[in-house]
Amino acid sequence: MKMHLKVLLPALFLATVLRADPLPSWNPGPSKQSVIDFVAKVTDASSEDYVPVAERIAVFDNDGTLWCETPVPPQVNFAAHEVKRLLPEHPEWKEDPFVQALLKGDFAALGDDHHKGLINIISKSHADRSPEDFAAAVTEWLATAKHPKFNRPYNETIYQPMLEVLLFLRDHGFKTYIVSGGGQDFMRVFAWDTYGIIPEQIIGSYSQVKYQTKDGKPTLTKTLENLFVDDKNGKPEAIYRFIGRQPIACFGNSDGDQAMLEYTTLANPHPSLGLIVHHTDAEREYAYDAKPIASGQLVTGLPAAEKYGWTVVDMKQDWKTVYPE
Repeated sequence: MKMHLKVLLPALFLATVLRADPLPSWNPGPSKQSVIDFVAKVTDASSEDYVPVAERIAVFDNDGTLWCETPVPPQVNFAAHEVKRLLPEHPEWKEDPFVQALLKGDFAALGDDHHKGLINIISKSHADRSPEDFAAAVTEWLATAKHPKFNRPYNETIYQPMLEVLLFLRDHGFKTYIVSGGGQDFMRVFAWDTYGIIPEQIIGSYSQVKYQTKDGKPTLTKTLENLFVDDKNGKPEAIYRFIGRQPIACFGNSDGDQAMLEYTTLANPHPSLGLIVHHTDAEREYAYDAKPIASGQLVTGLPAAEKYGWTVVDMKQDWKTVYPE
């Protein structure tokens, strides 16, 4: 697996900078210090808080924690793009009320009735195709699509301060996993080049894949059968199923991450860190919590953070910069 040069060079530069300051894009303060102090104590072999390397597991939500999820998560835009692209091959879709809502840009209608319309759109854009075909479509879309506010590719609307956290943790023996409500197959396409996280350490929503032999060749076909949504209580369930270890560090941004934060920090035999990215910067990014535009609601998570001692990052105050330059 090969990391692109344009990603590798900034990473090498960062590695040099981090020796002096492991989190240079963070302003000094309690949030930054909580991450530094946690890593210091669990990696000090002389400390009673020392955690063996094999048990240094850190889990990260993706949408709203590692990259921008507003006005809608990028995967939703990809699904919409694919349905529109494939529409000439499926003229019958034009009669589908959810497709009609999509063509009108009525994303609210797609979210009604437990996201029934969105699941319909994802089924049309994700299922009945090989993983290779799907990955190629995601790659092509990422190469051309741009965020409507920032006019940069979606995989460049990633948070520089969180990239530094990923590097800092890995430099101290942590395995970093993404545990997200986003599609597992979708994130695996770009996570290595974007975050330096290998496909096997990507946990997301997924459905059944069918194996067949066609023309003497083994093939896999994506379906939407037995859909598992990796959100809320599904996150700790997926961590147990795919990692088999309780994390000692968890990073999220919404109530959908609360169960994962609780699982990581409550009744953990090791010292643990829970951190919530609070979107407070309307100028450089977006400001939302109780009333997000589409996703990322943060209501119960804030009082839980105060109760359990989780770090709450005020994006406007705690981050010197938001996106990589």
